[in-house]
Amino acid sequence: MQYRTEELLITTIAPMLEGLGHVAVGAASPIPGAAALLARHRSGHRLRVSMLASERHTCFTDGAREIFDCAAQGRMDAFFLGGGQIDGSANINLVGIDGYPSSRVRFPGSFGSAFMYFVVPRVILFSLEHSRRVLVPRVDFVSAPGTSPAQVYRPGGPHALVTSRCVFRFQKESARFVLHSVHPGQSVDDIREHTGFDFDMPASVDETPAPTAEELALIRGSVGTDISETYPAFARRVLELNENRL
Repeated sequence: MQYRTEELLITTIAPMLEGLGHVAVGAASPIPGAAALLARHRSGHRLRVSMLASERHTCFTDGAREIFDCAAQGRMDAFFLGGGQIDGSANINLVGIDGYPSSRVRFPGSFGSAFMYFVVPRVILFSLEHSRRVLVPRVDFVSAPGTSPAQVYRPGGPHALVTSRCVFRFQKESARFVLHSVHPGQSVDDIREHTGFDFDMPASVDETPAPTAEELALIRGSVGTDISETYPAFARRVLELNENRL
């Protein structure tokens, strides 16, 4: 059955959220948001999903400040972060390229990324672009560090990095990524060619499972309808929901 890259990524992220109690999704995150809604459907709606930009899929009334309070109190199990640059130690850069404050390219800004990275137990890094421009040996500015010294109390940290080409899992002990699976149509050589940082390799690398017909039906059906409340353009372009479904 034909599917889009975005649909593959949704079904790749959703299993990482199974068995959790509360997942929060920040702004401008339609793919992680749809993955969280798919995981909620699979859980029989036992999974709580809080989407920052949504009015329907959140119980918060005070936006980001309330999300931060919830995370600090230990009442959030997973969150998503991205970056203009991500390196092999899971550091992320949301500020810019070249030395701050004279960055020749500016990104949106760190906002609460460092705070969430430290307190949320399962942070999933996400990048739709998988290239040496984004996945670099060392970020130019550390908006949020992937690891901390042993004496630093840090219940949160990176769990995985999901890109348009593969899935990396993060190894806390070695502070390195290990290649977990390669998406259909990609190869290990492709990953090496387009990744700027070193990573570990298991004896064999699995292929990321393609979406099933049932999963695609959900994504293009009830999940797509739900995500369209916050991201109508995404629902139209990617999930092909027509106007009377939005």
